[in-house]
Amino acid sequence: MSLASIHSRAPFSLDAPLVRVEVHLANGLPQLALVGLPEKAVKESKDRVRAAILNSGFEFPQKRITISLAPADLPKDGARYDLAIALGILAASGQIPATGLEQYEFHGELALSGALRPVRGVLPCALASSNARRFIVVPEANVSEAKLVAGEQVRGAHSLAHIAAILHGQQDWLADNTTSAAPTIPDYPDFSDVIGHTQVKRALLIAAAGGHHILMSGPPGTGKSMLAQRFPGILPPMTRDEAITSAAIRSISQHGFDPDDWQRRPFRAPHHSSSATALVGGGSIPQPGEISLAHHGVLFLDELPEFERRVLEMLREPLENGHITISRAAMKSEFPARFQLIAAMNPCPCGYHGDDERNCTDTPDQVARYRQRLSGPLLDRIDLLVHVARYTPQQLREENTGEQHSAELRQQASAARERQITRQNCANAQLDSKALKAHLHADADIYPLLDRAAAQLQLSMRAYHRLLKVARTIADLDASDNISKAHAAEALQYRGWNT
Repeated sequence: MSLASIHSRAPFSLDAPLVRVEVHLANGLPQLALVGLPEKAVKESKDRVRAAILNSGFEFPQKRITISLAPADLPKDGARYDLAIALGILAASGQIPATGLEQYEFHGELALSGALRPVRGVLPCALASSNARRFIVVPEANVSEAKLVAGEQVRGAHSLAHIAAILHGQQDWLADNTTSAAPTIPDYPDFSDVIGHTQVKRALLIAAAGGHHILMSGPPGTGKSMLAQRFPGILPPMTRDEAITSAAIRSISQHGFDPDDWQRRPFRAPHHSSSATALVGGGSIPQPGEISLAHHGVLFLDELPEFERRVLEMLREPLENGHITISRAAMKSEFPARFQLIAAMNPCPCGYHGDDERNCTDTPDQVARYRQRLSGPLLDRIDLLVHVARYTPQQLREENTGEQHSAELRQQASAARERQITRQNCANAQLDSKALKAHLHADADIYPLLDRAAAQLQLSMRAYHRLLKVARTIADLDASDNISKAHAAEALQYRGWNT
C-alpha cells in the first residue's frame, strides 16, 4: 500500500491530543514534504528518519513522500514524532505489515543509527492512550514513567529495527523488569532541626492541615527558609490522582519527570529575579511555569517584596482559582496551579525593623515603601501572617529540647485533612462561600468576637472568609465538630504581625 496512518500524541497539555501521522507515497521525483504546523525540531526529523531507516537495514523509498501531522491546526514540536514518521514510511512502502498498527501509539526520537532516545511528556500521553484503550510504545528509558499510569498497556523498544522485527512476529517487546514497590514517605528535611519557633510551627501545621497560604516575616537569619524547606514533610501524603496530575505537569515541562519523584510533593523556590513567564508559564507554545510545576505542592517565594510587583500581581487569580490560562496567537492552554504559597520577607530593607537586638537603619518612609511593594489584594489572599522572632544563643541552648519531628506533625495534619475530606471532599482552603456556610459548624458566641476584629482590622469579605476557614482548620486539628471561641481567637492571631 502507498498510504499509512500511525498514531502519536502532542503533550502540550494534560489532555495530550491525538496526532495522526499520515504518510503517502506517489510517483515522481524523490521529495519529502512535511505538513501540519511542524516546528523546527519536527522539520529536522526527515534527515534523522532517513539515516535511521537506512542504518536499520531498510530501503528509503525514492518517491514523492508526503507526511501530514493531523490535525493540521495543532502546532507540533520536539523530536517525539520521529518513530511514528519512520514507521509510517516503512508501512506505506510495504517493508513492515500495516495491519495491527491501529492498536498502538508510538513515541520516540530516533538516533541516526536507528536507536530510540527518550522524550519528555510521556506520562500524559500514556494516560490518554490508556483511556483510548491503545498500547503505547516508548523508548526503553521512558518505560518506567509510562507504567506509572498505563501499567500493562506500555510496550518498550530499543530501536526501529526492534519494532519492525516485532511487527513481523520475529521478536517480542522488551521484558518488564520494573517492580511496583509500595509507596514510601519521601525523605524531607525534618522539623526537629529547627529550634524553638513554637508559634510559627503551629501556624505551619495549620497551613498544612487546611491547605492555607502563609507569609512569614522576620529579621535575617531567624530560620524562615529552614522552616519553609521542611514544610513539604508535614503535608498529608499525595493521593494517586494528585500524584498523576502533578507528575504529568512536570513531564510536559522542559526538565521532564523523574519516576523516583513519584508521589513526592513538588517544592519550587524560584529566585526573586524570575520573570512573569517563568513564574506563571508562557512561550509561543505555552509551557507550564513555576506555579503549575508546584501543583499539589509548595511554591516558596523568599524575599517576597524583591519580586517585581507586576509578577506578584499575576499570582492573584491562581491563588484564588487554582488554575492559569495562557493565551497565545497559535493556541490557548490551561494548566492547573493548586499550590500552597509559603512566602518569606524581611520587615524592612535593612531587615531589622522591630528587632530587639539590632537597630533599624531605615526611615519610616523607606519601611512604608518597602511594605507597599505587596499590594492589598495579594495580602488579602494569604490566610496566615506570622512573625518569626530572633533567638539569642542562650535561648537556642535552652530550647534545644523536645522538638517535634516532621512525622508527628504530618500525622496531625493528615488526621485533620481526613476529617475535611470526609465532611466536604476537599481541604478547607478550597471551600467556596456556599460550602463554607454549609460546613462551618460554629458556636454562636464566636461571631461578636470576629465581627469586632473584622471592623478593627478592616478586613474585606475575602479575608473574613479566609479567617473562618483557618478557624475551621484549627477546630479540625482539635478533632472538634464545632468552631469554639478559642479556635476563632487563635485564628485571629494569624491575621498580622506586631513589628
